[in-house]
Amino acid sequence: PPLPEQQAIAQILSDMDAEIESLQKKRDKYKLIKEGMMDKLLTGKVRLI
Repeated sequence: PPLPEQQAIAQILSDMDAEIESLQKKRDKYKLIKEGMMDKLLTGKVRLI
């Protein structure tokens, strides 16, 4: 492909990589929150009403 097309493709792939990284960080954050909540509930530190 011509150079401008290659550059456009490279930019799209770079943007996709950034989005994937952002989503992975969010997933990791929510996983830690879930584990913390489960620990508190299962050890009795927090009670549900």
